[in-house]
Amino acid sequence: MKHTELQRGRSGMRLRGLVRKEFLQILRDPSSIAIAFLMPVVLLLLFGYGVSLDSENVPVAIVADQPGADTASFTSAFTDTRYFRPLILPGMPEAEAALMAGEVKGIVHLRSDFARNLRSQEGAPIMVIVNGVDANTGRIIIGYVQGLWATWLQQQARSRGQELKVPVRLEQRVWFNSELRSRNFLVPGLIAIIMTLIGALLTSMVMAREWERGTMEALMVTPVTIREVLLGKLIPYFTLGMGGMALSVAMALFLFEVPLRGSLLLLAGASALFLLVALGMGLLISIAAKNQFVAGQVAIMVTFLPAFILSGFLFDLGSMPGVVQVLTHVIAARYFVAILQTIFMAGNVWPVILTNSLALVLMAIVLFAIIRRRAHKRLE
Repeated sequence: MKHTELQRGRSGMRLRGLVRKEFLQILRDPSSIAIAFLMPVVLLLLFGYGVSLDSENVPVAIVADQPGADTASFTSAFTDTRYFRPLILPGMPEAEAALMAGEVKGIVHLRSDFARNLRSQEGAPIMVIVNGVDANTGRIIIGYVQGLWATWLQQQARSRGQELKVPVRLEQRVWFNSELRSRNFLVPGLIAIIMTLIGALLTSMVMAREWERGTMEALMVTPVTIREVLLGKLIPYFTLGMGGMALSVAMALFLFEVPLRGSLLLLAGASALFLLVALGMGLLISIAAKNQFVAGQVAIMVTFLPAFILSGFLFDLGSMPGVVQVLTHVIAARYFVAILQTIFMAGNVWPVILTNSLALVLMAIVLFAIIRRRAHKRLE
């Protein structure tokens, strides 16, 4: 019993020494601190301010063949909304030239019989031409014009003391993101991408640096066990990664004003779980690649790019081909993105959080089982 306790005491001392050595290495080498704290700031600023899925102030050309009170009223509706920036042009040739030159994204054409047909039983059709190069923006413009057209018709009917007869009346309600700000959707997802990159780079490159500098060989001839070596690497960089996570969440809340409707403690727990998975991926990379350049490239290719494309951060997973949807289940960031967006936007929705957390637990178990099997205290 005393011998076992003595061994445990020595193991604890060796582990504390390894952790202290790693923290000192972090303080002496600013690259690790830059990865954990500077990179999240840069990426959040770039994506938070530079990327937006909202379409506002869209330039559109408006052409009225026969200007009048009705066409002026309809045109003013484009001026009163933040979604359009109207450009009044005298004819279709000028409007088509502006569309070809990229000065406008669409054309709204009111024909000469607009006012007369407006009061007829058939109604007055309007022509909408959009630039379909960007299909998503084109669909958004058409939807905006249709909504503006319906609103304008209702206003015209009320001004005449009439009721606009519509067979189906749409009463819409937006849950979770009532402002329809794409930033509220993008920033939580971006945190998952940042944590993937931080966790993979921190462990993969620092282990590779140990091999390049020859310090790993010196460590191997000491009495430390491979378990102590792995823990000595994980604990400091887990602490550093959680610091980067805290900074990212603070920027999301106070700089980008993303609402946090769930529990902050639950967010911290889910983040710690995902960071373990990301650090595990980095350790696994470091076992195969003992060169910093190779480790960095592999970490980006294997962790960052799949997380960016296949996690649901930018692209809807449901719209992907079936084979790709199956492939996304091995991407850890997919589960963390779902957890983050749920906690930030919807709150503590336990079915979503527990299901995705269980997937992360299973991935962590598999990763560290592979690491323990592949990591040996020998130089080959």
